[in-house]
Amino acid sequence: MTRQLTAPVVVTFGVLGPVIAATERGPVPLRGHRQRLVLGRLLIAHGRVVPVDRLVDDLWEVPPDGAVGAIRTFVADLRRALEPDRPPRQPPGILVTEPPGYVLKAAPETVDAGQFEAAVGQAARLLAAGRPGSALAALETALGLWRGPAYADCANESWAVAEINRLNELRMLAVERRAEALLAVGRPDDAAADLPAHLASHPLREDAWRLLAVARYRAGRQGDALAALREARHVLVTELGVDPGPELRRLEADILAQAPHLTPPPERAATP
Repeated sequence: MTRQLTAPVVVTFGVLGPVIAATERGPVPLRGHRQRLVLGRLLIAHGRVVPVDRLVDDLWEVPPDGAVGAIRTFVADLRRALEPDRPPRQPPGILVTEPPGYVLKAAPETVDAGQFEAAVGQAARLLAAGRPGSALAALETALGLWRGPAYADCANESWAVAEINRLNELRMLAVERRAEALLAVGRPDDAAADLPAHLASHPLREDAWRLLAVARYRAGRQGDALAALREARHVLVTELGVDPGPELRRLEADILAQAPHLTPPPERAATP
């Protein structure tokens, strides 16, 4: 009798919001906050081994008696959830034991953060190649992957702070590059509408203020463009005690002078 081989189930992971896992069958059940922390900690290691003692220290400020056994239980439960059809004697293929701990075998394209980074990188290359329409599509795909704060379940954990900050910085850059792409395809009104919410959360982003002023100017709102630059100056002086950088100062002078380079020719603006 010929033995039928079944294709392995592909598991995808989400960290751009609460930590989740899913297959084509639907969401993978994750039981309890600490199990999510274990999964988040393994994902944040990006394919590197996380020692058992590190997991213990990261999960408990004061580890209880039996903490190592609890980690083993969390891992065993995760393995069953991630590979429910794995035969009992078959070694796990996703959450693997590698001394002195465990490693999660998750390719970047199976994690929403990896997909996000790839799309943002693709958009940067498309913008540099003069293809803003394609860049805009890539950026909208990238930003659409976010479901909430990155690693939302792990926000209070010291081991997650650096990765959360890195992803947040990349998200802010993506929002600003999206505005740049909107301007390049001749949609200044859309760029001007999107940026105030971004600046309300991140008021020290000088490039976002620059883009907002340019967007308002190209939308025929010279006064509002200058108002944005005045607000940028006020925020920077109040929060940091510094004046705007030379780029914002030059932009203010160019807007006052209605410099021709601020409004590109229509055919350039419409390049896909």
